[in-house]
Amino acid sequence: MRRRILYSMVAMVVAVGLLLGIPLAVIAWWWVADNARQDLDSRIKAIADQLIRQEGEAGSIRPGQLDVDAFGVLLPDGGRLTIHYPVTGAAHATDRPDRVETRVIGANIDGHTVSDSIALGAAGSLLLEIPASDVHNDQLFAIGIVAMVMAASVAAGTGVAAVTAGRLADPLIDLADRAAAMGRGEFGAHWRRYGISELDRVSSALGDANAEIALRLERERETVGDVSHQLRSRLTAIQLRLDELTLHEDPAVVIEAEAGLEQVDRLARELDEFVAQSREEAAPSQPVDVGHTVATLVSDFAPAFASRGRTLVTRGGTETIAASSRPGRLREALSVLVDNALMHGAGQCRIEIGELSSGLVRITVRDDGPGVADDLAVMIFRRGFSVGRGNGVGLSLARALIEADGGRLELGSRRPPVFSIVVPAWPADDMTGDDTTGGGSSAGRSRGLGSAGLADPTRSPEITRGRVPHR
Repeated sequence: MRRRILYSMVAMVVAVGLLLGIPLAVIAWWWVADNARQDLDSRIKAIADQLIRQEGEAGSIRPGQLDVDAFGVLLPDGGRLTIHYPVTGAAHATDRPDRVETRVIGANIDGHTVSDSIALGAAGSLLLEIPASDVHNDQLFAIGIVAMVMAASVAAGTGVAAVTAGRLADPLIDLADRAAAMGRGEFGAHWRRYGISELDRVSSALGDANAEIALRLERERETVGDVSHQLRSRLTAIQLRLDELTLHEDPAVVIEAEAGLEQVDRLARELDEFVAQSREEAAPSQPVDVGHTVATLVSDFAPAFASRGRTLVTRGGTETIAASSRPGRLREALSVLVDNALMHGAGQCRIEIGELSSGLVRITVRDDGPGVADDLAVMIFRRGFSVGRGNGVGLSLARALIEADGGRLELGSRRPPVFSIVVPAWPADDMTGDDTTGGGSSAGRSRGLGSAGLADPTRSPEITRGRVPHR
């Protein structure tokens, strides 16, 4: 910004200097030449007046009577005067009564000259010359002065441009830095004034927006705290009731109670993650065991699919590790896609995990349902849009969660429906032998998957469940 403003102003100063300087240099050249001719004209008139006085009433000068010294004081430096004048006298009886003599006074001049002459009729004529090089030197000196004035003007203009560019660019840079700090969540900066009305208005508007955003974020954090407190209270109450059900005599009830307790524990952990995410700044990436995440998801949804006579299977990626700042994001997004396949799809639902050569992990969720209509394909990810009785938040939320980790969620195929999640893979150099993937041990990763990747559709022949809610 500063350089652009400086270059623009310097270019304008140089352009104005050239537009004024070139005509001024031409005028100075002509003025010096004209001034030299006027000086010659005034001198030759004075010399002519002196010659006429020496001729007197006779209109001629006797031989040897011309007063040369009277003309010498009127000559310019380095000038030459040529006088043609009539002479008469008895000493020259053989001469004509009137004879014209020529007298040259001054320095010898080689080369071109600048001259002025005057004819005096019977009184003779005068020719006054000066070297043309003297006039040219004066002309070059005048042009040099004009060039110096132009250079001084450009230098002064450059200084003014530098000061002006700094006065304009520094406040803009400061505003940009403060706006960037506000984007990072630093709301304590003071928005000062710069003495420029337009920039002061921008600073004032950003300051007001800063205060409003800070106030809203504080209110949202208070709301998140209140909501988390209320949810924890309700979850504690549910947990206590489920604990009582684990003492029931019926084994099926005990199994369902234990499954409910597991879901409550998982919901509590994810609630902690979301609350921490709402209060913290950007979190560093951490490894996520994709195979274990998908296996856990399959074990949760398999009974619901079995109750509808369908199956949920997964293929590949048992050792795939993805990078995420919040491990719960990938699990939640996959839960949305699987739940949509359960509610709106048909046939077998397949979750496939693969690694791309570009350092990415791809997870696809597909089924054999009717798919997505062409006119609805561009709207399914819009918040609030739903083709059923839902609230239209699921796919929008899933895409937002994936994009928050630098990934992408797309509809790869409309019929049959195929949804693809692409997220960054965890660098192979950072892999360690211990359990750092947040997904449990290898034994835990293999739990819930058969030899062909098929999860056990039911944990008890007598127990069936309907829809598994989003976790």
